[in-house]
Amino acid sequence: MRVKEIRKSKKLSLRALSELSGVPQRTIEDIERFDRCKVDTAIKLADALEVTLDELCRNLPPIA
Repeated sequence: MRVKEIRKSKKLSLRALSELSGVPQRTIEDIERFDRCKVDTAIKLADALEVTLDELCRNLPPIA
């Protein structure tokens, strides 16, 4: 998953992403550390980050 990469490219803190997505900060930390999450959580994060699930979950070339 590319949560951390996308979050940083959008200059969002963990707290800001948590507030935007409704996903607890600790959960986001765990997702960034362990590289997995539930589908409904991924949907919330993708919506908050304004990316598709594909962009969030697949290992694509780095964001410019």
